Amino acid sequence: MNEPTNKTGRVASLDALRGFDMLWIMGGNTIIIGLATLTGWPFLEAAARQMEHVSWHGFAFYDMIFPLFLFIAGVSLPFSMAKRKERGDTGLQIWKHMVTRLILLIFLGMIYNGLLRLNFGHIRVASVLGRIGIGWFFAAIIVLYANRTWRWIWFVVILLGYWAIMTLIPAPGFRAGDLSWEGNLVGYIDRLLLPGWLYEQNYFDPEGILSAIPAVGTALLGALTGDFLRDEKRLPKPVQKGIAILVAGIVALLIGRLWHNVFPVNKKLWTSSFVVYAGGWSLILLGIFYLIIDAWGKKKWAFFFQVIGMNSIVSYLMQPMLCLWCVRNFFFEGLINHLPEAWRTLADGLTYTLVCWLVLYFFYKRKIFVKI
Repeated sequence: MNEPTNKTGRVASLDALRGFDMLWIMGGNTIIIGLATLTGWPFLEAAARQMEHVSWHGFAFYDMIFPLFLFIAGVSLPFSMAKRKERGDTGLQIWKHMVTRLILLIFLGMIYNGLLRLNFGHIRVASVLGRIGIGWFFAAIIVLYANRTWRWIWFVVILLGYWAIMTLIPAPGFRAGDLSWEGNLVGYIDRLLLPGWLYEQNYFDPEGILSAIPAVGTALLGALTGDFLRDEKRLPKPVQKGIAILVAGIVALLIGRLWHNVFPVNKKLWTSSFVVYAGGWSLILLGIFYLIIDAWGKKKWAFFFQVIGMNSIVSYLMQPMLCLWCVRNFFFEGLINHLPEAWRTLADGLTYTLVCWLVLYFFYKRKIFVKI
């Protein structure tokens, strides 16, 4: 059994879990859909239905990819903050890093959205990377200045405050508490304040302004989990920590499901119930990975995921920037076209995942790890 993770040491399971998360947007979803198409097995068909976002209220596995990544970024926060303080970084240096990271993620998100096409009238300012940057930044401020008790208070205030805003404040022309696609307050504020093109038919943006508030809660939940992992006094044994995280995840799922009855789970609005419900699944997955890798020391199986997770920003950006679909097509399109039709979706997913992973393995072998 491994020794408990030290207060500033790297938690090996986080890289593996981050890689597991990123796998689903670099071909993993297509593999599941392809297996379901090929076999027709009911459980695979059910899994395939989980490989796309829910249209509005509700939750599917694919809705968890984004909040899980932000949650993991939050888990790393207490470790990175402690490391910076131990090496003697001043408050100004820490702030410089935080602001630089925020600006860079927003900028990279805009590049991902097509900034370099220079079609400024149609550029989408909001982005996945921008939301990660904003959520992480404000959670980092709380971690930097608030003790653990106040971090919990901030987490509760953020979620209850967003619930109150979304259900008590009317948008002009709409009634208070309107959570419909057409009438929600998130969309009204995006149309009023957010420049450029909005993702949802130019009507509102799922990574927009108001819904960034509860996204801070997602990152902060991760930070609270990181606090727990760093604490060597309470439940010092890794197995105890892993089990406690699993139990916390189950409790969060129950709370999120109950809250859904009055404030529906909705990824596009990033509702408070969505934060708790997705956080529950994030805790459960972290608990499983932590138990297997950090507590029981079973690491070899996770190498495939760690190669992805140790270069997560690269794995996200390289797909459009390096046109990895083009690379895949160059090498494999002819072969795929000669396969029986029932096999093609699976072959699409497998070959694209292979190409992405080999590029990341090239980075890994040369010890090139891009961190922001």
